[in-house]
Amino acid sequence: MKLFPQNMPAFAALFMFMIAESPTSVAAKGFLVERRGSIRGSLDASSFERELNTALGEALGSGGSADLERRLAEVQQRLAPIWSTLPKNGAGNLERRSLRYLVHRHFSRQSALQIRGFEPSRPANASGWGSDDILAQRVPAFVEAFLESNHKLERGFNLGDAARVVATIEQLIFDFEGSVLQKVYEDQRKPLSRSLSRQGMEQLLESYMVRWMLGEDEEGIRALSKDPKLLRESIPHWDQIVSFANGQAKALDYRRQQSPAAALAAGEARPGHNALAPKYSFEDVHGVVGGITKSFASFWDSECRSMKSTLVEMDTHHTGRLPLSKFYSHGLDTEWRFGESEEYLRDLGALDETSLRGKQVIIPNYIQATSNCIISSQHYLVCCVNDCEGLLEEIESRIGAPTAEPGQILAVVGNVSSFSTTLDEEPPKLQGSLTTQLMQIAAAHGGQVPLHGRLFAQWLHYAFPRECPFPHKTGAVAALTPSEFGERYLASSEDMNKHAAEANATDLSAATLQREDLHWMSQWSAEEELIADYASMGLRAPWELRSGVYALVGVALLLVVSALGFGSSSFARKGAADAGLLPHHGKAHFV
Repeated sequence: MKLFPQNMPAFAALFMFMIAESPTSVAAKGFLVERRGSIRGSLDASSFERELNTALGEALGSGGSADLERRLAEVQQRLAPIWSTLPKNGAGNLERRSLRYLVHRHFSRQSALQIRGFEPSRPANASGWGSDDILAQRVPAFVEAFLESNHKLERGFNLGDAARVVATIEQLIFDFEGSVLQKVYEDQRKPLSRSLSRQGMEQLLESYMVRWMLGEDEEGIRALSKDPKLLRESIPHWDQIVSFANGQAKALDYRRQQSPAAALAAGEARPGHNALAPKYSFEDVHGVVGGITKSFASFWDSECRSMKSTLVEMDTHHTGRLPLSKFYSHGLDTEWRFGESEEYLRDLGALDETSLRGKQVIIPNYIQATSNCIISSQHYLVCCVNDCEGLLEEIESRIGAPTAEPGQILAVVGNVSSFSTTLDEEPPKLQGSLTTQLMQIAAAHGGQVPLHGRLFAQWLHYAFPRECPFPHKTGAVAALTPSEFGERYLASSEDMNKHAAEANATDLSAATLQREDLHWMSQWSAEEELIADYASMGLRAPWELRSGVYALVGVALLLVVSALGFGSSSFARKGAADAGLLPHHGKAHFV
């Protein structure tokens, strides 16, 4: 998230580079210490599961096997809707790439968290798990013993395995937060064993929020802690953020008062720390900050909505895009947030350079960009809620399979109830080119549309251009924070003014044109990339199909669509002959 307005003093701008990037100081339990009996693929399935559960229980700090099983069952329940639509191998399990995709979707949907190393834009390593994510960095023994075991690579990962991975990541995030909290205790010279009053906890939470949001730059944290005025100027809505954190503490008090037995069972209350004795241990405060991480995106959503609403107002043709000139013009006039450089926008995948109207900012890609993530830690980012996830959740739950026929998708997408929660006032217009494009996707895959492929994600983007991001090819864009990108992340005043001067001319030239006249799907590319492994279902990428088979299947599908009444009468007459006239761009357009 861009914390500092452009018109602030240069001293304040330096804090943009204070996002947390350094290792934590406290080791988590269990897996964080290399275990002697490293599990190998030579173990039989039952021995493998038994030793894994023992190690996982240590890592999660579980009170017993019953607690562990209960926690894993809860995670499985949350994963089930996405799991049901992912393609499986012959054993009914997922391969490693699909597992990573499932983990990413889960955290994005649950808490708007982007787990580092699990981003879809990052190329997957077929020969190993990788070294950039929280699991490889914090629990290498778990990666070696489980994720890279011969047993799992041969058999794949079942739903229980996926739950274990998610639960382990959740615990590691919780442990990371504990290390940040311990540093705050040290800053205030409070022993970890000391119980705090309510006032003492609120003071500690305020300091925690500064350190959590700015990271490990001690100089910056000290400067903001000593200067409340600079703190309020540097972090937008600081007073509301503090109120939110204190609200999480009040929620703990409420649970202690309303359900004493449940609070006791959950470890949130104990003798001397309950509704009658409002004292708070380190563990109590740790639980509060854990709740802050899980719910902070929902709290910050109003800021994201405000930003998106401003962009949507400039999208007069309902394309999910606005000219770069208008983006900068608004940034100069009223909105300090819209100041990313053209180079940075391109790197984030938020710039469409194929339009006849010139360079366009893609609204959902911009909202989801890491430049708008309010928290950027070593292991995860807290970003704006992805509006497309609600649409995907409903589509996936209603289809309940890895693939679907075009007619079924059109029927489901045309009646999604979750669309009513978005900023759009009009339902998606699926007739015409969008129906044709969906048929072509199916023709490339033997009559079925893979739900977890780049082409379907691209189709969803054009069906819901303000909600669903445009999907770039893997590795084509980078999820870099401003501090990671470097000092060129901000556009210069000269560049912004140069682009802004073109805003009026752009408006006049497009004022009388309809959306279709703007060639608004110019960024469409026919290149497929299956996010999950569909090989067991016999699906192939478009370029692997013989042209004769492609043409025959395409014509047959177009005839079926015509008979069912989808599309216009002109589409039914022209059939596949018009397919070549649709927007089609090759690899050069993946930027």
